[in-house]
Amino acid sequence: MIPSYFIAHGAPLLAIEENEYTKFLNQLGQHVPKPRAIVLFSAHWVSSVQYVSEVDQYSTIYDFGGFSEALYQIEYPAIGNKHVSEEIKDLFTVEGIPYQTESSRGLDHGAWVVLRMLYPNADIPVISMSVNPELTPEELYKIGKSLSELRKKDVMIIASGGSVHNLRALDWRDNGETTPWALQFDEWLEKHLKAWDTQSLFQYDSLAPSAQLAVPPYGREHFIPIFYSMGAADDEQKATLLHRSYRYGSLSHSIWAIWLIKNFKNYLEVMKNE
Repeated sequence: MIPSYFIAHGAPLLAIEENEYTKFLNQLGQHVPKPRAIVLFSAHWVSSVQYVSEVDQYSTIYDFGGFSEALYQIEYPAIGNKHVSEEIKDLFTVEGIPYQTESSRGLDHGAWVVLRMLYPNADIPVISMSVNPELTPEELYKIGKSLSELRKKDVMIIASGGSVHNLRALDWRDNGETTPWALQFDEWLEKHLKAWDTQSLFQYDSLAPSAQLAVPPYGREHFIPIFYSMGAADDEQKATLLHRSYRYGSLSHSIWAIWLIKNFKNYLEVMKNE
C-alpha cells in the first residue's frame, strides 16, 4: 500500500539549494513506490472550505518575493487527473465533508518545491488540496481518513508544511545550531506520533512544550497538514521519522512516513550509500 507523508517544504530556496535535506528528498523519490497519482495538501493554499482541484495542466505559482531570480525561472508542469478528483469528491460526499472544486489555480511553492525534488520529471498527476486552519485537529483527521481508500489504489497522500515554522523566530545567521525549544517540540511530537497518541496530539497547543513558539497562531497552517496525513493512514496507525534537520535555528526539515517501514535501518543505509 502507498504511504502518506508529512513533508516540510522549508523556505523557497530549497528549490535551488543542495544540502542534506534536498539530497534526502531526491533519493526518497527514487526509493518509494511510484504512485498512480498524488493528492497534496499545501500549507500555502488556505481556505475556509475544502477545495479539490480539477486542473488539466497546472501553472507554477511564485508565492514569495525577494529571492534569487533563479527561483522565478523554475517551472513544474504537472498535470491533473479528473478521475481521481471525482474519486475524492465521491469519498467526501459519503463522509458528509463539504467541498468545492477549483479548476484554474496552479501549484504554489508548498507543492512544487516538494514535488520537484521527489519527482523532477513532473510525470505523476497531482490533485492539489487546500488546508483549513479553522478546523479542529479531529476534523482535519477525519478529512484525511476519508481518503484512506485511495492509498489502496496506488494514490499517494502528501501533506506539505512544517512541524516548526515560526518565521519571526528564525536566526538568519544560520550557524548550524538548533534552537532548544524547536527540538523539544519536535521530540514531543515524535514521541506521541510514534505512539499514535491522538488524544495528546489533538491537544498539542496546550500539551507540547513551546507549542506557541513552534506553531504560532499566524503559522498554524504549516503544522495542521500533519493531521490530514495521519487520518489518511488511520488503518495502519504507524509512523516513521525518515529525516529531521533544521535551518536558521528552528525551521524544521522533517519527513514523516505515516506507515511502518520494515527494516528501516537498511532502508536508510541504501539511500545514504547512493
